[in-house]
Amino acid sequence: MTERTEAAEPAGPVGPGGSAGPAEVAEPAGPAEAVVQFGPPVRLAALLARRELGLRLVAGDPGAELHWVHTSEMADPYPYLLGGELLLTAGVQLADAGADPERFVARAAQAGAAALGFGVTPVYDTVPEALAAACARHGLPLVEVEPGTTFAAVARAVWRLRADARLHELRRVTDAQRALATAAARPGPVPAVLKVLAGRLGGRAALYAPDGSEYAAAGRGLTPEEAAALSRLVAVVARAERRPSSASDTVAAGGAVGPGGGAGGAGGGAGAPGTAGGTGGSGTEGGPGAVAARGTGGPGTAGAPAGPGTGTGGASRGVRLVAYSLGTGREGLTLGLALARHEEADQRIAETAMVLLSLLTAPHQGADEATRSAALVRLLLGARPEEVAPLLGEAPWTVVHARGGDGQAPPALGTPLVDAAGGTVRALLPAGREAEPQPGWTLGVSAPAGPGSLEAADAQAARALRRAEAAHTGLARHRAGGLDALVDPAEADAHARALLGPLLDSPALLETLRVWLSLHGGWDRTATALGVHRNTVRQRVARCATLLDADLEDAQTRMELWFALRRL
Repeated sequence: MTERTEAAEPAGPVGPGGSAGPAEVAEPAGPAEAVVQFGPPVRLAALLARRELGLRLVAGDPGAELHWVHTSEMADPYPYLLGGELLLTAGVQLADAGADPERFVARAAQAGAAALGFGVTPVYDTVPEALAAACARHGLPLVEVEPGTTFAAVARAVWRLRADARLHELRRVTDAQRALATAAARPGPVPAVLKVLAGRLGGRAALYAPDGSEYAAAGRGLTPEEAAALSRLVAVVARAERRPSSASDTVAAGGAVGPGGGAGGAGGGAGAPGTAGGTGGSGTEGGPGAVAARGTGGPGTAGAPAGPGTGTGGASRGVRLVAYSLGTGREGLTLGLALARHEEADQRIAETAMVLLSLLTAPHQGADEATRSAALVRLLLGARPEEVAPLLGEAPWTVVHARGGDGQAPPALGTPLVDAAGGTVRALLPAGREAEPQPGWTLGVSAPAGPGSLEAADAQAARALRRAEAAHTGLARHRAGGLDALVDPAEADAHARALLGPLLDSPALLETLRVWLSLHGGWDRTATALGVHRNTVRQRVARCATLLDADLEDAQTRMELWFALRRL
């Protein structure tokens, strides 16, 4: 029997004996399945400090990082682990004649489990010595779970610790962004921003000229090895064909530079989009043109917790060195950082500083560009779009989405407010500007909207663009109304409440049905969107069908339910 409890949703009651109540049963996913992180991991030591749990460390390092909790009584847990779990077991599989604790521990460690929790009673009265010895040999921390502590209580404690860690991370990023924005408004803003950035990251921050010389710096000094490695990263970024770009490396505590990994050259990049723990060398990080050196890693995917031999996003295994290009010019400045920590929050703080420094060091701004920069700074300082929009033009605004062009420059839409990143060009047209067809481009145009409704207008433009592509026409505008406009709103609302009456007391069922229908009945995509297991989605949808006495496989039924859900 195997049961997974992710930190975002604690499972039902599971005791040390391994028996599960209403918790879902996960299908074997294997350690290579991509996962979405809920937040920063928590240290095993923090869990051990929860005295009400009565946990005792039998063997191993209390500094292990826990991403979630998994319960299993399988003889081979490897196919059911993703890496980073606190694996809980009552030892049912070890009580069989011929059971081998050594193989069980080896397979758990190979799959990347962070620690093993052993529940004493009802199978064992104490932790088997052979199990403790095997954990010690494989470097897998072993924790004894006392008889009065349920596995569900352990899972809930991990969830609470992760939620607290996420809140702390968000507060830290928010405080740092506020401090950086305040520094940007002082006299001598560039040195002030670098000083705040170095202090918040616990390292060094420096700007480098195109020739590699330091333009301005703040924070601690660098060792010769760190300085040489950072200079190489700056040179890589300066030679990049596309800007902005970035490059990163790690210098071990002893000063040796590993092949892009952690201490001693181990560890792949953690959490970079589209990369897994792989062999050393250069790969992408953060988008086109970005360069990142990476070390040797085990099986894994982007965003998954690091397994054996891979680096982690939170543990400090040396000094992390990063270089970011500023601005879009080929001859721009480069921001070089030496970070004491390797956490996601540090990356968010560095990105905020990079934006501010790009604005502060941009040369020869005209009046219009200065106004747009002022609007961006106000947004970073917390201003609402309604307060900033008058700086950019008169309302109402029109959002335009465009695709095509075969690599050409964005279409001339009569506005400088253009986002050309990615495959779709997005533009904001102030009042008095009308979108016209552009040769070689397909355009979707929203209805005019005020500053507070731009998000809805953006969605309208996206739908109009898809309709234009489907109809093979050069331009399509948002169409208001539709079938909903043909029905009296009061009658439609009453019908929706009557039809969905059995579900009105269950927001979880309503939201699951809404997301499931919007994703055309896709189980896996619905589970990902809701942050639950797909078995949970199946159970909820089946419950909806029972309560509504409806065949959810029927297209007519789905359509009627969808229209009803839109009225709630």
